[in-house]
Amino acid sequence: MPAPVCFFNLVLSLLCRLFVVWRISVVNVKSKGFLSLFLGVASAIALTTACTAPAPTDTASNSATAPASSTAASPTTENAAALKPVRVQLSFLKQSIDAPLIVAINKGYFKEAGLDVTYERGFGNSDTISKLGTGKFDLAFSDIYNAMEFNEKNPNEKIKAVAMVHNRAPFAILTLKANGINSPADLAGKKLGAPAGDGPRKLFPLFAKESNIDPASVEWTTMEPKLRESFLLQGQVDAISGFVTSALPGLLKGGKTMDDINIFYYNENGLDFYGNSILAKSSFIDQNPEVVRAFVKGYLRGLQDVLKDPTAGLDAVMASDDSKLMNRDAEKVRMEVALERMFITPEVEQVGLGGADPKRLEKTIQQTIEGFQLTSKPTAADMFTDEFLPPLAERQLPPASDRQPLQ
Repeated sequence: MPAPVCFFNLVLSLLCRLFVVWRISVVNVKSKGFLSLFLGVASAIALTTACTAPAPTDTASNSATAPASSTAASPTTENAAALKPVRVQLSFLKQSIDAPLIVAINKGYFKEAGLDVTYERGFGNSDTISKLGTGKFDLAFSDIYNAMEFNEKNPNEKIKAVAMVHNRAPFAILTLKANGINSPADLAGKKLGAPAGDGPRKLFPLFAKESNIDPASVEWTTMEPKLRESFLLQGQVDAISGFVTSALPGLLKGGKTMDDINIFYYNENGLDFYGNSILAKSSFIDQNPEVVRAFVKGYLRGLQDVLKDPTAGLDAVMASDDSKLMNRDAEKVRMEVALERMFITPEVEQVGLGGADPKRLEKTIQQTIEGFQLTSKPTAADMFTDEFLPPLAERQLPPASDRQPLQ
């Protein structure tokens, strides 16, 4: 009820009660003092009654307010329910090179396309592919070369790449200059270390062939991934194989400088492999083509943002680290390597982000067939499709003038 009407009714009620009290007092009470007291009590009763009475219900007001509140909440609820859950696994622990994914999530690129993207850490490329094959995840970041081996063993659950994330693989042999290994040929007769499922280790026979050394002349020591750099620093092995983005920060953290380390990249020694890609099971691709297309587009938008401002990308990854165990200096080293060798290359200038050169891809596939001794003979078309990539104009490298330096 409006405030003026409420006040009028209150006054009218008070006057009526006072009149009744006055009439009673004139007949029965002769004491003016008692009459005053009685009138005071009556007034208090009237005011109390008016103040404690149930508040009038304003139907018009409620009907205007409630729907407004409901309308504000409904789209959020409806949109959340409409989003398609997409489970993604990383190749290993979350690192700065995963910045495109984190940035795309933070900026809502996936949600704009109707996807609710969540991710979990990986435990190495082979393990990631295995879990993708079981259906535990919808998409994953790993390499096509391990996927080739998986496909041969699981012909009914084949995996395919839908975008090349790293134009060059970070596969490498790392050693300390103090060990006297100054070229790949010097690895002959040495002790190398790596986890059993390490991709570069599995491809080492091809690396050895290209380097004119006998792969059998090398002795391998197996350890957990987290101990790889320690084995080299402690002199338990002469060199290690692995992703340079994983191994290099550990060596630098162990007190070494870039001047203390020799790095032999596979793609500089006859094995011009691609790095990690966005992978999915063929069955998932067939059943969810629009989901795959939307995810690839969102990820590549995030990648373009990271290339423009890698410092912001690095900061986004650090902010997403709930464990607070990530080291920014180490992650900066990874990002520097990725920018210089994996994300920005002359080929990417031509084929665009996410693309691949068919001839180069075919050659590396044939090398993998030999290196892994596969009996199946997959082609480039079996392992990679570009049909889910956005148009080339939408996935170009940002101009060099738009790329800020990493801080």
